[in-house]
Amino acid sequence: MTTADKAVPTTTTNSGIPVGSDEHSLTVGHQGPIVLHDHYLIEKMAQFNRERVPERVVHAKGSGAFGELEITEDVSAYTCADFLQPGKKTELLIRFSTVAGEQGSPDTWRDPRGFALKFYTEQGNYDLVGNNTPVFFVRDPMKFQDFIRSQKRMPASGLRDHNMQWDFWTLSPETAHQVAWLMGDRGIPKTYRHMDGFGSHTYMWINEAGERFWVKYHFKTQQGIDFLTQAEADELAGTAPDAHRKDLFESIDRGDFPKWNLEVQIMPFEDAEKYRFNPFDLTKVWSQKDYPRKRVGVMTLNRNPENFFAQIEQAAFEPSNVVPGIGFSPDKMLLGRVFSYADTHRYRIGVNYAQLPVNAPKAPVNTYSKDGNMRYAYNAPDVPVYAPNSVGGPAANIAAAGPYNGWDSAGDMVREAYVQHPEDNDFTQAHTLVREVLDDAARDRLVNNVIGHVSDGVTSEVLDRVFAYWKNIDEEVGKRIEEGIRASQQS
Repeated sequence: MTTADKAVPTTTTNSGIPVGSDEHSLTVGHQGPIVLHDHYLIEKMAQFNRERVPERVVHAKGSGAFGELEITEDVSAYTCADFLQPGKKTELLIRFSTVAGEQGSPDTWRDPRGFALKFYTEQGNYDLVGNNTPVFFVRDPMKFQDFIRSQKRMPASGLRDHNMQWDFWTLSPETAHQVAWLMGDRGIPKTYRHMDGFGSHTYMWINEAGERFWVKYHFKTQQGIDFLTQAEADELAGTAPDAHRKDLFESIDRGDFPKWNLEVQIMPFEDAEKYRFNPFDLTKVWSQKDYPRKRVGVMTLNRNPENFFAQIEQAAFEPSNVVPGIGFSPDKMLLGRVFSYADTHRYRIGVNYAQLPVNAPKAPVNTYSKDGNMRYAYNAPDVPVYAPNSVGGPAANIAAAGPYNGWDSAGDMVREAYVQHPEDNDFTQAHTLVREVLDDAARDRLVNNVIGHVSDGVTSEVLDRVFAYWKNIDEEVGKRIEEGIRASQQS
């Protein structure tokens, strides 16, 4: 049967009413005005005007896919989370992204990459929101908004401004570790498939006995780490701005399913107070000599979205979604994000965003939330919308919620950095990364990347702080950066 032989469905309005024409508006005569009651024309125009939701303020440009997590090892001694038990397979959604760019920005800007996961578990959705780096630029949510604005665009020119970026970084020494990552090879991954992912924050795991542990997540790419040079990235930005999105979609489409090994670092609960630096500081990593990585399972991406907007743009990830057996930590950035992520979804895609198919859990939902814009899963007529009630409505169950997942805290209310460990400083780990992790060739590329970046419009006042900033990270690297900038200024 040819396409011409098939029955063609009739166009309808959004309400399912048959439409008389896909091409011609209703007019008064052949040359008369269009009438207001041509409701199908009005519907088409109004729908078109509203077919874009506001883009994300952060992580606006992204790509995503579906897959599964298979647990191959036994970590039940550390967590009772059902989806992390041996042999379990859980459907998931992942969204990769850049941080600072807008929807139309190129995939190959030098920028951290978002690594956001939604696990559709039998106990509800678990969201893990991280990056392709194990650390971040700031440790307190009070500074997050300022950091993001420093990476965006100037109010007058509408242009991104390197001077603004370095002004913020050099006045915020806690950024040093992440900036050292950003300016190195991993600042521009070759593809989304060729980078690691991290939960970045510290979380809590709780086992059946109620014992608590601190945990950090690592997703280690099976494709191998690979990167783009600055020159390669600049060329792709002009010739193939969607290079990473295209690579991910096409690799899955041809059956070359990318995989990551899920590994974790486990810290005994009592170790945190006496560790050599604050283990809840998002600008720091835990030593893998102190807490080696443990294998948990394998994540495989094996299904592309059927509709990019519905399944990727409307996807909502929020670290407030934790399931029994997992909890938060005193990480200030994590605690701030527990509020801010859900709140931005309410603004961007509506208060009932969790009812959208891509966000809806596979587990049953019994909630007293009601009404609001675009609500379609309404409350049953015989179930009250308040609690407590005496007619058999849902009731909270502390046993179902899992073991206690909090921690003790007491003291005066203060506004200050949490500093009481001997290595609570901002430059030590950045120095270790630059001097001990990078080889000579990678260090050379980092120096050249920084020189190229700060040569673009950074003022002399900020430049002096840039030199001091890098000398605090590594004296030799700082001197090379200063010499390179001075030489370029004289040429």
